[in-house]
Amino acid sequence: MSKSQRLASLDVLRGFDLFLLVFLQPVLWALLHQLDTPAAHAVLYHFDHEVWDGFRFWDLVMPLFLFMSGASMPFALSRYVRRELPLSQAYRKILRRFVILFSLGMVVQGNVLWLDVSALKIYVNTLQAIAVGYVIAAAILLHFSLRGQIVTTAVLLLAYAVPMLICGDFSLEGNLSSRIDAMVMGHFQGDPTYAWILPSLNFGVTVMLGVFTGEIIRMAKVPSLHTAAVLLAIGAVLVVASLLLDPVIPVNKRIWSTSMTLLSGGYCMVLMAVFYALIDVCGIHRPFDWLKIYGMNSIVAYMLGEVVNFRSIVASLCYGFEQYLGEYYAVLLTFGNFLILFFILLALYRSRIFIKI
Repeated sequence: MSKSQRLASLDVLRGFDLFLLVFLQPVLWALLHQLDTPAAHAVLYHFDHEVWDGFRFWDLVMPLFLFMSGASMPFALSRYVRRELPLSQAYRKILRRFVILFSLGMVVQGNVLWLDVSALKIYVNTLQAIAVGYVIAAAILLHFSLRGQIVTTAVLLLAYAVPMLICGDFSLEGNLSSRIDAMVMGHFQGDPTYAWILPSLNFGVTVMLGVFTGEIIRMAKVPSLHTAAVLLAIGAVLVVASLLLDPVIPVNKRIWSTSMTLLSGGYCMVLMAVFYALIDVCGIHRPFDWLKIYGMNSIVAYMLGEVVNFRSIVASLCYGFEQYLGEYYAVLLTFGNFLILFFILLALYRSRIFIKI
C-alpha cells in the first residue's frame, strides 16, 4: 500500500475537525438558539468551550488541530531525520511555516486587519499555537531518538506543571500562565481568560503526541488492527492519567493545563485509532471521503470560515424569505454562508488544487 493511501485517515480526520468548525457548529448554533428548548441547550452546551475547569466536546477541536499537524510530521520530515537532506533546508521550511501560520493567526484573531496598532493582539489564535507547537516538535523530532523524544516531551510537561504548582494556583486570578501573559504582552494581550506563552510548552506536547502517533503508523509495514489497538491503548492510558492528575492539576483548556494536554491527546489518539482502523485497515472510506474536501485544504477552509463573510451574498439572493422565516432567517444566512464555503472547497478539490503551507 502506498504512503498516500496509508495516510488517508489523516486527511479525513483533519477534514472532520474542519467540518465541525466551519459548518456543523455555526449552523447548529444558529438553529438551536432559535429553538430554545432544554434539549437544544444541552447540545449547545457541548458545542461551546468550558468556562474554566472541565472539558466539553468543543474543547477537543483546537487540540485535534495541533495533534494532526504533528501526525503528519514523521512523513513530511523523514528525509531530514535520516539526514538525506540538510537540516538547514529543514529549518528554512519550518521557519517559513511558522511565520505564515503565526501571521495568519493574527489576521483571524489578532485584529491586524483593523490597521490600528492599539487594537493589535499578539498571540491569541489556534494557528499561532500550531506554529509554536510545530517548531518545538520539529526540533525534538530532528535532533532526538525516539527515547529522547519521549523524555523531552515529559520534560516539557514538567516545565509547565512545576512552575504552575509552585507559583500560584489554578484559578483565573491566581494562575501563573495568565499572569505571565499579562506581564509580557500588556495591552496587546487578548482575552485574559486564555493563556498562551507558558502553555506553549504544552502546545509542543500536544503536537508531539501527534508525532508519536504518526511514527507508530509509519513504522507499521502494513496497516493493521494491531497498530490501531496500540494507538487505542496509549490513548486510553493518557485519558486515565489525566483523570488521576485532575485533582492536583485541573483539566483546563483555557490555560492548556497538563491534565488537559493528556486528556485531549488521549482523545485525539483514540479518534485517530478509530479512523485509521476504519479507513486504512478495513478500507471503509466511501462514507468518509467527502471530509477530504475540508481536510485537504484545511488552511483555506479555516481562513475563509473565520475571516470572510458570505452572508451578504446569501442575503442578496434570499432576502424575500425573511418575511416568511422571521427569526429563522438568520439560520438561513448562516447555512448559506457555510454552504458557499463548502462549494468553494469542493471546486478546489475537484480541480486538484491543494494549498499547503
